[in-house]
Order: sequence, then C-alpha cells, then structure tokens
Amino acid sequence: MSDPIKHECGIAFIRLLKPLSYYKEKYGETLWGLSRMQMLMAKQLNRGQDGAGIGVIKLEPPFGQRYIARKRSNSKNAVADMFENIYSRFNQLTHEQQNNPEWLKNNFPYAGELMLGHLRYGTHGGNSLENLHPFLRQNNWMSRNLVLAGNYNLTNVDELINTLIDLGQQPKEISDNVTLLEKIGHFLDEENEIIFRKYKEEGVNNKEISSLIKKELNIANILKRSFKDLDGGYNLAGMIGNGDAFIIRDPNGIRPSFYFANDEFICCASERSAICTVFNIHTNEVKEIPPGNALIIKANTTWILEKILDQGNISSCSFERIYFSKGNDRDIYKERKKLGKLLTPKIIESLQNDLDNAVFAYVPNTAATSFYGLIEGVNEWLNNWRLEQILNNKDNINQEFLQNLFKTNIKREKVLIKDAKIRTFITNDQDRSTVVGSAYDITYDSVHQNDALVIVDDSIVRGTTLRKSILKILERLNPRKIIVVSSCPQIRYPDCYGIDMSKMNDFIAFRAVLSLIKEHNLSHKLQEIYQDCKSENLKPSHLIENKVKKLYDLFDEDTITRKIAEITKPAGFKPELEIVFQSIDSLNIACPNHTGNWYFTGNYPTPGGNKVANRAFCFFFEGNSNRAY
Repeated sequence: MSDPIKHECGIAFIRLLKPLSYYKEKYGETLWGLSRMQMLMAKQLNRGQDGAGIGVIKLEPPFGQRYIARKRSNSKNAVADMFENIYSRFNQLTHEQQNNPEWLKNNFPYAGELMLGHLRYGTHGGNSLENLHPFLRQNNWMSRNLVLAGNYNLTNVDELINTLIDLGQQPKEISDNVTLLEKIGHFLDEENEIIFRKYKEEGVNNKEISSLIKKELNIANILKRSFKDLDGGYNLAGMIGNGDAFIIRDPNGIRPSFYFANDEFICCASERSAICTVFNIHTNEVKEIPPGNALIIKANTTWILEKILDQGNISSCSFERIYFSKGNDRDIYKERKKLGKLLTPKIIESLQNDLDNAVFAYVPNTAATSFYGLIEGVNEWLNNWRLEQILNNKDNINQEFLQNLFKTNIKREKVLIKDAKIRTFITNDQDRSTVVGSAYDITYDSVHQNDALVIVDDSIVRGTTLRKSILKILERLNPRKIIVVSSCPQIRYPDCYGIDMSKMNDFIAFRAVLSLIKEHNLSHKLQEIYQDCKSENLKPSHLIENKVKKLYDLFDEDTITRKIAEITKPAGFKPELEIVFQSIDSLNIACPNHTGNWYFTGNYPTPGGNKVANRAFCFFFEGNSNRAY
C-alpha cells in the first residue's frame, strides 16, 4: 500500500489443558506454551508494530505466591524485545531449574497455563507502556482479577463513561480501554457478590465461599451485562485470576476472531493463518468465533461457544481481506487474486486493447496478489482475443498470421522496488514524503517510451505518497501513460471500528469532491450538509443516518475519479495519468463473506458509525482537527 494506514490490533491467546510436565515430556520444552505464544505473536506482526504485551496466569497457586505476570514493550522491535527480556531471566537459571516444570511453575513468572498476547498499532493516544495491552485490574480476591486485551474500537465511549459514573465509579480517563476494563470489572465484582451472598446466607465460611466462587463464576452472564450497550467492532480476550477465560466477538462480526481446540490446548488469534503455521494445523480445522458469541474456557478446562448478543447485520471488515490480514490465508489469497482479476475489463478499456505497448507492475509488496489476479485476467482476455481472431480469419490462416497473433504477450516487470530497511509506516506525516521518496526505487529501462505502465496498488487513501513520491519516481522511466489501479473502491468515509481513518480531509476522494464543488459554485451545499449533520446527531442514536452521503451524491463516480487523477498528478508531470478504482459490485463478488464496506459506501453496520461520519464532516467544516471518535 502506498499510503499505509494503521490498524489496531492483534491478539493471541493460549490455554494449556495439561500440566506443564506433559509438554516437557512430549515436546521436549518446559516452556512449550510460551514459545508457541512468541511464534503466534510474531506471525501477526503485520497487525501492530507500535508495541506488544503479554499476560500469564498460573492455576492453583500457593497462598502468598504471585500468579499473574505481565510484560510490555514499546520498543521498535517490541515482540522480540519483550521475549528476549523474558528468556534472559530464564537463561540465568540452572540447567536443573530450566528442565523442572514444577519448579518453574512455582518460581518463574511466565510459566503458566493461560497466556494472552497483544500487538498494538496506536491509532490515537500515546504509546507509553501505560497505553499498551494487556490491561490489568487487580484484587486480593482471585476471581476478581481481570487481564484484558483486544482488537477493538468503540463509538459510544462518552455514553459508557457516563454509565460508569452513574454506577458510582470515578474513571481515570475517557477511553475505550478504561471503559471496557471497568465495565467488565464492575459486573465481575457483582457476580462475585451474588455468589458470596448466596453461600453466606447458607452459613458457609469465607474461605470455602472463595473456592465456590472460582468454580461457579458465570462468565456468560458477566459478558451479557457488560456488552449489551456497546457500539463498535471488537475481538476481545480476557483472563480472570481463577483461571477462567473468554474471547468475545462483536455482533456484526466486524473484527476477525479465530480459534482451535484439541485435548492439549486451546488457542485464539486475529488471523487464521497464524494458528495454522504455529501449530501445523490444516486450515479447515481452525474455526471462526460467530458474531455475538464468546468462546468461554473454564478453569477446569471445559469450554463452550455461547451466544452473548443477538447477531446483527453481518458486516465483516473488507479491508481485512484487501490489506490488513496476511495474504497467506487460503481464502484471503483467493479473494485478493479475484480483486485483481475483476479489474481486467477496465484495464483493457484503458489500454484500448493495446497490450503490445503495455507494461504491468505493482506497488510492493502487499499489492502483489491482486497483481497476479489481474495478470491472470488479462491472459484470459488475450487468449479469448486470439481465439476470436482465428475464428474470424479461419480462411486466411497461415504461418505469418499465427506468428503475428502469438507475438502479443503480456509484459510483466518489477518496475518499483521498496527498500525494506526504510520503515515508512512509523514515520510522522510531516517527514513522511521525504522518507517515502527514499524508500522506493525503480528498475531502470524496464519500461519503454511508447509503453503505458499499469501499476497496481491495494488502495489509494490520501494520495499524498503517489503525488509526492511514487509518480515522480515512475516518471523517470519516461512512459507515455501511467495507469494507477486500486484494487479497492474509493475511500470516502471515516472508519470507527479499528482502522486509523478518522478525518474527512485525509481522503483524496473527499478532497476531489471539494474541488468539484468549488468549480461548480456549489459551496452552499457544504453549509447545507453541515447543518444536516449537526441536526442528525441530536437524534437518538438508533435514528441517526449518515448525511455525508449527500456530498458524494453531487457527482458521479467517474467524475470524482477523474478529479482524483487531476489533483494527484504532480506539477510538471509529463506522462498521461489515469486512475482506475475497483467497483463496489466487484468487491462484493471477490469478498462475498466480508461485506463490511462502510469506508467506501457510508453504510455503517451500527448507529455509532453514522454518528461518527456526521461528526467527522462537522469537524472538517468547523476547522476542528480532532478525531471524530
């Protein structure tokens, strides 16, 4: 992707179902679970490189011994740094200690049965250790301790904070992290109290009651009460001090959540391919947690999938398929190829059927799979064209005719090269264009002067990198025309469910519409839409509609696309420039099970999304640079 956007986040969870000695005996590793956790997090580094954290819980600890450990890092190589620190302590132990599971369970903080890992992309807020998951709510009662981490974003934090205040709490900050921790913690406390009062009235002593609470804690009830008013997308994992655990997914299925269970362990992750790779499991064995459900694992190793919330309009995030999730997942790989292949008719039309003078390439590296799909589609078109020529000229076929017919071939070149050592995604916006200019280079003489260069990208968000860097770099090849192909549609609306796209003016499509409005003397429309957005957001949440759609209704898609090309084109740029976007219909064909496309269409799956869209436009109109959520 030429315009990297941040996404939060990735989770990894492992519950060992056997004693630690079992894994030592079978796999030869006393810290087998911990090493699997490291691999599970490493395989999801694409989901977060701003920080990482891990929480570990030990079952049945002796009184007075610590049973919850946490380690977090905000270094540039957070996962490696964190585990290097953990293993440095392990390496200081004697050989006998390292190979004694029972001793490690009692003495090494990270030798436990429950492990929760997190990878973070910080879309807002600071990146101090305090901002990193897992979050911890501590208590002397084992069953009131809570460790929480997730991939989520809530749209109604303000309302939820007020709920906590009404409950008598004093939230230390306004954030979805604090809100979730305290909301779940509140109902965890209440569930403890319910069980305590029940047995207290029966005359059971406090120590026995504590043991009974650990066994009888109703996790499903806690989650149903905690999540009933939440608006947003989430894949959230929690561990309770007594050894119970849960992973819950939002009712619209916005954020992905996968799990695998056998008689040795249960694991969960944000990406299916990570589980397959780490545990050498076939794709079909890894399941999705259904939207609105929670995977609940009790301390006694029993587990169940339980419905927590009524399933909503299923709107699984299509950007997961286009860009965020790793492309080695079987289905994602096929979908990305399909996205490229479905662009074939538009590209052939742009080239006016002239493949002899066309070169195909892609923006490294995540656009590669869509590029392969496009090449596959163009190959099919070329074969059909040859067949048509043969059928239309069957009476005049000779060697020269066939030689000329098969002389036309698709030219694929590695035109653009990315220097992996330059990490543009951690660079601030002000310095970004300079760094990107150095991050890319070209393969000289890979394109001829009469060629049209077709270059595929995942998406075009801001257009800044294209205009300031990539197009200028490609111009050195001196093509007659450059066709920039986006494998996804125009990004028009903010995301509020976990992707860092919050400000309207960041989107090149929005800026193109503003330019068209100015050209057509329609500035009064901005005022009208602003008033509509303000009025709409005064309504009850469930009645709010997305009034920003009116803005894009002013012009057809092709007109907006031509304007995007015009404002993206650098000053003095010599080649002809054309931009081609994927259509919504083709996106839905390629990704039929992931129809969450609100950033393209404005069709948000929850009321909070509509409210955020209206607020984002109001902030733009008012010159307010704050985020809309």
